[in-house]
Amino acid sequence: MKFVDEVIIDVVAGHGGAGCVSFRREKSIPHGGPNGGDGGRGGHVDLVADSRLNTLVDFRFARRHEAGNGEPGRGSDQFGAAGRDITLRVPVGTIVTDLADGRRLAELLSPGQTFRVAKGGDGGFGNLHYKTSTNRAPRQKTPGWPGEQRQIRLELRLLADVGLLGMPNAGKSTLIAAISNARPKIADYPFTTLHPNLGVVRAGPQRSFVVADIPGLIEGAASGAGLGHHFLRHLQRTRLLLHIVDLSAADLNVDPVTQARAVLKELRLYDERLYRKPRWLVLNKIDMIPDPDRRAQVAEFVRRLRWKGPVFEVSALARRGLDSLVKSIAAHLEATQSTTSRSVDVRFADAPT
Repeated sequence: MKFVDEVIIDVVAGHGGAGCVSFRREKSIPHGGPNGGDGGRGGHVDLVADSRLNTLVDFRFARRHEAGNGEPGRGSDQFGAAGRDITLRVPVGTIVTDLADGRRLAELLSPGQTFRVAKGGDGGFGNLHYKTSTNRAPRQKTPGWPGEQRQIRLELRLLADVGLLGMPNAGKSTLIAAISNARPKIADYPFTTLHPNLGVVRAGPQRSFVVADIPGLIEGAASGAGLGHHFLRHLQRTRLLLHIVDLSAADLNVDPVTQARAVLKELRLYDERLYRKPRWLVLNKIDMIPDPDRRAQVAEFVRRLRWKGPVFEVSALARRGLDSLVKSIAAHLEATQSTTSRSVDVRFADAPT
């Protein structure tokens, strides 16, 4: 299934039915009173969050969604039927924005959460509605009221506790496959990951968290290079970022420090709040570095990057150092569960850009 995380659609609620002017006409009742019923209300358009969905692909080609109109009132005290409501199912984590004024209407963050995005118009009044003791033969009626019509943007932001960040081929997909139930595509060429992946990590009995893997960032992403900043929005709800660095890249005449600084620069250009999130450094592919050289290489990397936060040395492919990483993440999430997810971790010194 194609991953679609942003669509623009039109939603149109139903119009209310018109009221009716009618009088009772029966043999032996020559002066029958008014019996024109009210019109039915128009149908509503509702959005509901569905945990079984993870993409907005259903709305890619179905761009207009109209509810039914209310029926008009009829004689013999018959009120019109209400118009047919429609319910649009969207993934959990969807943001609804009105394109007319840019106002954010709702965020659907829990399964089953419902939001009425377009209200149906009320039905008009029939002459039965206007009958009083002094106005026994009213001939007034009102038309139905129009339903709301909006053009809205649906934007999906994944709900995850931890986000993976790094250059292409840093080993993010291998890492999420090693620690969670996710099975992303893994290959030895850049940009294997073309859309975000979610995985649930079991850290112990009754202990689990969700990890999000997004396509890699490269220098110039702010200008559209690579896949750009398109998928960084999916990290905005995370509570912890893991910056994955391929430490073995130094053997290929590639400077890991330069790569790490490029990622941080692009992160800051996208969103300062996201840049200030708690962030840990995960040095991957240590199995490709000889043990005598590894400790000195790690120390030199941390010194040049001016990093003062937690550092983890792992090999996602050989599954080395992963238990310690998973347990540390679980402990951090439990400790910060009662605090806001957008707090700044002052223990980390940001690398210069």
